[in-house]
Amino acid sequence: MAQTAPICDFGRPALGFDLEGTDGKRYGLQDVKGANGLLVMFICNHCPYVKAILERLVRDTGELKSHGVGSVGIMPNDTQSYPDDSFDNMKRVAERYGFPFPYVIDRTQEVARAYEAVCTPDFFGFNKDLELQYRGRLDVSRTTPVANARRELFEAMLGIARTGRGPEEQTASLGCSIKWRHGG
Repeated sequence: MAQTAPICDFGRPALGFDLEGTDGKRYGLQDVKGANGLLVMFICNHCPYVKAILERLVRDTGELKSHGVGSVGIMPNDTQSYPDDSFDNMKRVAERYGFPFPYVIDRTQEVARAYEAVCTPDFFGFNKDLELQYRGRLDVSRTTPVANARRELFEAMLGIARTGRGPEEQTASLGCSIKWRHGG
C-alpha cells in the first residue's frame, strides 16, 4: 500500500541508533555522519518504489559523500512477513548495487518508530548539527524512472551542506508503507 511521508519538521534532532550493517559492522550516528550533513534513508529490498530509484540513489549518495554528506540506509521491515527484506537479501542488494553507504537492519523497528518513518523510501536530511532540514523525495519518479528528472534530494542535500538549511518547498516521498510487526 502506497504511503506518503509527512512534511519536514525543521530543526528536529537526529536520533541515535546502534544497528548491524550488511558488512558485519555496527553503525551509529557518529559513524555515518559527514562533516556537512547526514542523510538517513529508510529503504528495503522488495518495494517497487525503492527498486526504481536504487541506481540514482547510489549515484547521488556517492556524489554527496564528496561534499561531506554521509548517508545510511536503514531497513525497517518485518522480515518474517516479508522474506525478500531478509538480512541475507540486504547483503545481496548492497553488493549488487555497490552501496556507497552502510545498509543496516532495524530488527526491533525501534529506530523507524523513533524517526516516525512511514514508508520506503523515506528520506531524512540533516545538517552538520544533525538538525532535520529535508524530508522529501529523491525525484519525481515513482515506480518508473523519469528521464532527466530534477535531482531534488541531491540538490537539497547540497544546499544543506553549503548553508545548513534545507529548501522551504519540499515534495513528500511516496513509497510502500513500512511493514510493522503485528500490524503495528
